[in-house]
Amino acid sequence: MAVMEGSLSKWTNVMKGWQYRWFVLDDNSGLLSYYTSKEKMMRGVRRGCVRLKGAIIGIDDEDDSTFTITVDHKTFHFQARDAEERHKWVQALEDTIIRHASRTKWDSFHVSPTIKDLDNKVSEADAYLQLMIEQTKQLEERIISFTDLDEKTKCETILEHANVMLDNIKHSIVLLQIAKNTAHPINGIYHPIPGKSNSVSSIHDGMFILYPLDVVPGEAVIQQGIELGSECMEDGRRKIRTIPSVTALVVPEMSYSSSEGEDDFFDANDIPFAGSQLPSPTSLRSFDNEGQTQLPAPKSIPPTVVNVTNRVPSVRKSRNPGNQDELDYDALYEDDDEPDVEMESHGSVIRHLLSQVKIGMDLTKVVLPTFILERRSLLEMYADYFAHPDLFTCIPDLKDPRDRMVQVVKWYLSSYHAGRKSSVAKKPYNPILGEVFRCHWDVSEDENGPSEETVPDGPVPWCKKSQLTFVAEQVSHHPPISAFYAEHVNKRISFNAHVYTKSKFLGLSVCVYNIGQGVVSVLDYNEEYIVTFPNGYGRSILTTPWIELGGSVTISSPQTGYHCDIEFITKPFYGNKKHKVTAEVYGPDEKKSFLSISGEWNGLMEAKWADKTEPELFIDVNAIEIIKKQVRPISQQEENESRKLWKEVTAGLKFNEIDKATNAKQSLEQKQRDEAKERKDSVKEWQTRLFKKVGDEQWLYTRQLKQRLPMNSTNAT
Repeated sequence: MAVMEGSLSKWTNVMKGWQYRWFVLDDNSGLLSYYTSKEKMMRGVRRGCVRLKGAIIGIDDEDDSTFTITVDHKTFHFQARDAEERHKWVQALEDTIIRHASRTKWDSFHVSPTIKDLDNKVSEADAYLQLMIEQTKQLEERIISFTDLDEKTKCETILEHANVMLDNIKHSIVLLQIAKNTAHPINGIYHPIPGKSNSVSSIHDGMFILYPLDVVPGEAVIQQGIELGSECMEDGRRKIRTIPSVTALVVPEMSYSSSEGEDDFFDANDIPFAGSQLPSPTSLRSFDNEGQTQLPAPKSIPPTVVNVTNRVPSVRKSRNPGNQDELDYDALYEDDDEPDVEMESHGSVIRHLLSQVKIGMDLTKVVLPTFILERRSLLEMYADYFAHPDLFTCIPDLKDPRDRMVQVVKWYLSSYHAGRKSSVAKKPYNPILGEVFRCHWDVSEDENGPSEETVPDGPVPWCKKSQLTFVAEQVSHHPPISAFYAEHVNKRISFNAHVYTKSKFLGLSVCVYNIGQGVVSVLDYNEEYIVTFPNGYGRSILTTPWIELGGSVTISSPQTGYHCDIEFITKPFYGNKKHKVTAEVYGPDEKKSFLSISGEWNGLMEAKWADKTEPELFIDVNAIEIIKKQVRPISQQEENESRKLWKEVTAGLKFNEIDKATNAKQSLEQKQRDEAKERKDSVKEWQTRLFKKVGDEQWLYTRQLKQRLPMNSTNAT
């Protein structure tokens, strides 16, 4: 049954471009077939097909018409007329993929299930049915005693759904019994088609079917036939003259094209690993009050992390790994060696994750597997904006507003490369509501010399005026909003920001939208520089994930009129260039930029000045030193500070004790849910400690430097 058909363009390497094709999506066979024209489709002359079982669909927000299908170690590229047409195709393809996800492919290397196995499954299903019948009965009796009308209505709705589920389960058990009786006739022995070899072939209704004959005497075996498209087998071409109709398509073993090896464009970085048909875990761990799903690690494939044996000697003072008292938690965080993850070893977990989400779905409530977590909180990651603190603190030293604008741009563009400790993209911990992270940096001394005076009313009270201090707080959980603030008292400069992260599933990629803004305040000149943030993309999530930035960003100063437009460019469809960035800096009321910047945000960037002919080096982020942030020892931290909160999770990840890390993570999350429930029951709202909400969107630090120190009106521009 064809559920959708129409024209799409398909990328071919032969023509190095897009070729028109007529596509037919068959829901029964789980097959996307394509033809050179609609007329060829009517005649049954198929050009090729894409097998949708186990397929992954990918889209890119940067291009609203193209999409990909990855299956059988290949990536096929398609282009619709517009975003609306792409959406229709993607939705139909996803529905077909989901319907075929539970159908098991025959594997000659696995022992065929016996009648006893099937009988056990039927008995198991019936036992669960009885439990559910008993629970439904108890719910019926409880509803009768309800006096609250609203509560009674809610429970009646639940009961209605439960009864529907009961009917479906009963129907499924009946079908299982029918299957059992079909495979196990009255005489107790299933007789396969006779033949001389280990398998025999039979042409029937346009299908080439293989029947296994490795039957154990005296024990019935369920027949498992493999249907192969006749056009994929030479023997089939000789024996079959008729062409199967579109409504009776046969599913080949592999997706193919008539010009195999020439016709398809493949992404080297996106080729999925072998074993794409690995069974997924069948159990889910759900937390009803959050609607979240915890993904279990597969028992058959233990989690493996590369290079985890290269432990830092100073992490444990004792050789006994079970002696937690001897564990140096601070050393765990100071170890910058973030091991890479072999996603292939966790294939069934990742595919189980993918089976729970759809294209465009918000991932806020999807719990990711513990093994792909980076060993630090998101709040700590925001401190990486100041990995080069000198570039930030020298902004007030420049006398010309144009120079200050250029320096703000230089600091901003240099702030993203330091955040990646691993070549593989990993996700930091989701901060707990009320979680706080504090740190500081030692920067080059100013002209007045070092200052030993502390700042008791600052974000890090034990720090000096000559140090750059930083504090972050998770101010909201739903939606997830982080606020952070940094200041240097002697330089009279500060930065206040808030970021609302929203994740979106794109098939083979995950996009994280960083919604919010930051404000650089230069007190000596009464200036503010308002910055926005790029989106983050986790690419190739089935193989070796990698991170890239994308989207438009602005930096503007309302007081001086200077502004900058920055474009983080994602990897183009036709090339391999990654991590590109361009920027145009404009003067007040100017339509033509006086400075153009281009390069890689994690490498070298060049500057082209309007009044100069030759480009010059703007900044090379790999050639400048990353200044290490200073964090107070965990033993001196408050209970809600990031490193103390997540120390057991971090230890578990460091030593590849994934179960311990997962349990520690779940314990923190469950505590947060319990506290949220208590606040809801007592009708209390969460009160932030360090930041306050201003208006509908902004979060401001309660004791900003500009509130504690007077603005300098003499230097104002």
